[in-house]
Amino acid sequence: MLFKETKLKGVFVVEPEIITDERGFFACSWSALEFEEHGLNPRLLQCNISFNTKRGTLRGMHFNQQPHEEAKLVRCTRGAIYDVAVDVRPGSPSRYQWLAVELTPDNRRMLYLPEGFAHGYQALADETEIFYQMSESYHPESARGLRWDDPRVGIEWPLPVTEISERDRGFSFL
Repeated sequence: MLFKETKLKGVFVVEPEIITDERGFFACSWSALEFEEHGLNPRLLQCNISFNTKRGTLRGMHFNQQPHEEAKLVRCTRGAIYDVAVDVRPGSPSRYQWLAVELTPDNRRMLYLPEGFAHGYQALADETEIFYQMSESYHPESARGLRWDDPRVGIEWPLPVTEISERDRGFSFL
């Protein structure tokens, strides 16, 4: 796997190294050892699938507070997403800065977010599916959120929002 650190310390774009032959290809999409060698959390406790019927659907911006902070590895298995990470770590020099990466089945990229980052995404196509792995199980008492349209963060979403949950719409501004 290729690990490319982004402008936000600890957030990586992870790309599988593709080995091709006449049958197609082979690629490793997860290796606890390689994640550990790059200083990333290799713990994997839960995997989720999220399916979005409509282009423009927005989910986020979610994070967990201590003691249940979680690292995430996100991959798009169908359609396309605009995947966003926001640094919410207290005292971080990049606090409230964000970055976005387009994830598709064709580019096979994954986005790794360490603990202390809010995560959200917008579906860029109808019938989009996301597979993500997490270092922690879901603990509702630790679940928090950040407004997707908070002007202090200033995330530039590529499409008008067609669908968003009441919960996500109800998060407070900073």
